[in-house]
Amino acid sequence: MKAVVMAGGEGTRLRPMTSSMPKPLLPVVNRPIMQHVLTLLKRHGLTETVVTVQFLASLVKNYFGDGEDYGMELTYANEEKPLGTAGSVKNAEDALKDDSFLVISGDALTDFDLTELIEFHKEKGGLVTVCLTRVPNPLEFGITIVDDEGKVERFLEKPTWGQVFSDTVNTGIYVMEPEVFNYVEADVSVDWSGDVFPQLMKEGKPIYGFIAEGYWEDVGTHESYVKAQADVLEGKVDVDIDGFEISPGVWVAEGADVHPDAILRGPLFIGDYAKVEAGAEIREHSVIGSNVVVKTGAFLHKAVIHDNVYVGQQTNLRGCVIGKNTDVMRAARIDDGAVIGDECLIGEESIIAGNVRVYPFKTIEAGAFVNTSVIWESRGQANLFGARGVSGILNVEITPELAVRLAGAYATTLKKGATVTTARDHSRGARALKRAVISALQTSAIDVRDLENVPMPVARQQTARGSAGGIMIRTSPGRPDSLDIMFFDERGADLSAAGQRKLDRVFARQEYRRAFPGEIGDLRFPATVFDSYTGALLRAVDISGIADAGLKVVVDAANGSAGLVLPSLLGRLGVDALTINPGLDEARPTETEESRRAGLVRLGEMVSSSRAAFGVRFDPVGERLSLVDERGRIVEDDRALLVMLDLVAAERRSGRVALPVTTTRIAEQVAAYHGTQVTWTTTSPDDLTRVGREEGTIFGGDARGGFIIPEFSSVFDGSAAFVRLIGLVARTQLTLSQIDARIPRAHVQKRDVPTPWAVKGSVMRRVVEEAGERSVDTTDGVRVVETDGRWVMVLPDPAEAVTHLWAEGPDDASTQALLEEWSEVVESAGR
Repeated sequence: MKAVVMAGGEGTRLRPMTSSMPKPLLPVVNRPIMQHVLTLLKRHGLTETVVTVQFLASLVKNYFGDGEDYGMELTYANEEKPLGTAGSVKNAEDALKDDSFLVISGDALTDFDLTELIEFHKEKGGLVTVCLTRVPNPLEFGITIVDDEGKVERFLEKPTWGQVFSDTVNTGIYVMEPEVFNYVEADVSVDWSGDVFPQLMKEGKPIYGFIAEGYWEDVGTHESYVKAQADVLEGKVDVDIDGFEISPGVWVAEGADVHPDAILRGPLFIGDYAKVEAGAEIREHSVIGSNVVVKTGAFLHKAVIHDNVYVGQQTNLRGCVIGKNTDVMRAARIDDGAVIGDECLIGEESIIAGNVRVYPFKTIEAGAFVNTSVIWESRGQANLFGARGVSGILNVEITPELAVRLAGAYATTLKKGATVTTARDHSRGARALKRAVISALQTSAIDVRDLENVPMPVARQQTARGSAGGIMIRTSPGRPDSLDIMFFDERGADLSAAGQRKLDRVFARQEYRRAFPGEIGDLRFPATVFDSYTGALLRAVDISGIADAGLKVVVDAANGSAGLVLPSLLGRLGVDALTINPGLDEARPTETEESRRAGLVRLGEMVSSSRAAFGVRFDPVGERLSLVDERGRIVEDDRALLVMLDLVAAERRSGRVALPVTTTRIAEQVAAYHGTQVTWTTTSPDDLTRVGREEGTIFGGDARGGFIIPEFSSVFDGSAAFVRLIGLVARTQLTLSQIDARIPRAHVQKRDVPTPWAVKGSVMRRVVEEAGERSVDTTDGVRVVETDGRWVMVLPDPAEAVTHLWAEGPDDASTQALLEEWSEVVESAGR
């Protein structure tokens, strides 16, 4: 006997899950519903099967093919238009006209004994046997009355409660004789229950009803879809689970990586090659699809997660469904009954309320509260760029495909035949993505100078030597799972806001230039990069007095790319240097704040024990510098800025220094004492770079280890700051602790206040209103200056749902009070 699997329905009640996927392909415990149906048919010897398809038919055909992989022989009957339950079977008449056949839905989950159903049909000798089952709520189904012999006496399709006369419903599973096709008109929409069966009964044809025992669930709603998952996990339905039961009720598929410290409370299922990190908690009735990543601190309860989903740290998912290829970012919350479609991005700390539907390919911005369904609009951020270029989690937000599109867009903004310099840090992820970037540039008629792994200042300097721009790929500071794709202009500085907008527009339009075969760009690997950089640095920066001072310093390369330039640099300086951690460590392309502090403590111990003049520690890409004084004490970054400022200003006695407005106003006192002045900039490194290029600028810094040495470069450069510092210390004959001691103590405090994106504008308006008659500076954000000189600055973050506050007063207590006062203003305005 042959079988007919009806797989043409659109599943409109299950949208958005079925917006881009036919209902039979919806996974139930990581297998499509239709695969469970085919397994049941094979179990009962029904291996020759015709599949009727209509909605997204190619997806069903591509997935199941000819059925060989499932031990079946599948053929397909394609409907050009919806033909109804009977019309679709009529469409397959040529394959079914020779013998009895069984009809079953491809989107209902069941374990009925089909062999017993077929035997009942043969025994009764009827034209049609309808498989029936008893349900507590028959309103959504066709109810049926049978007599003692099993003969159907009455049908009623989808009754009201006033019409209910039975709890026995039609499951849509039938055994039929080919003669039934005489009652079905071809190429029109015809239904079994509504059209054919009433006609057969009117003519007295034998229709029987077989009441089956077992499980049956018509997966037609989101509630029934989630229920079907739970029922499989609870063992209420006899279907195969493709995994190993590692503990009672905890099923894990092949290749899954589940950390021993993850909390698993079954019954639950974790799909093949999924990764569950330590500290993640997955509770009962959760289903994790293939290649899903569940990060530390995530909490999942009754959540159904389709394939290739990223579940970020501290997320909270309860009773929801997440479509395939969706990214749920850090601390997002998705409540009971919510459904997220395929290919969505749920931003950090956003909240999706219960029963909300988010349709495929939508972006929910960070910090958003969504309590209505998102169907047409996309709530995305305004542009690609954040504070560190284009940033995101490797292979989640930053993929090879994205890198290719970005590089193609960047190339399109340049002239054909232009040269772009590329570079990377020492991580594997950066290496892999840079190759994608190079390919995209070359095929867009751009010549490439690839520096491979170099410190970021070297990449900037080399870009400025004849290139139209540059691309640097590095691991995001403090986030080993993330990458930054950074774009440089022809001077090696970060791409300007205007340049970013231009690149953004080309990327959004997807109008990428493609080169003709004869225009493919060249790829070169320049030699002597480090010697060239070192020579230029030592020619530009004053190193007089170093050789005669007999200084001893300890230099920590922190296993980063700064170690690549140090040998040639230290050798030419003529300084007694002890270099530690010079080797590259692919496993640690960045460092957390804890590991950085620990490294500084060790550096301090070595400085004091070796009686060195001071110690320096580079960041992993050689862009920033941290200091330890001759006693082995850490010079905090904000104090290091003041120390460098004091030394530079004391030597130059004129000019100006570039500092962001968040810097302590002690800097003004230090600069003025030595006859220099401060130019206040925004917190953007691009703005500091702009002022650093201007004539008369002698120094710049950001109080986070970034220093600008304008005589050499207008960007942050750890090596240039190191050389400048050695020369200054050698010529002044003062120790870092002596310089630090003569600078007044600053009392600056910082706080971050969570602020939904939708209210950021009203928060800033409220801040200006609260300022009243007080002095207000709007260089960056809003800085309010009290009459007694205390000040507070309020700045909305451009990439996260956060507002930053800085405050400064004469002591910690008054600073804390000021910060508390204005934090309350921001919090109340954001409610």
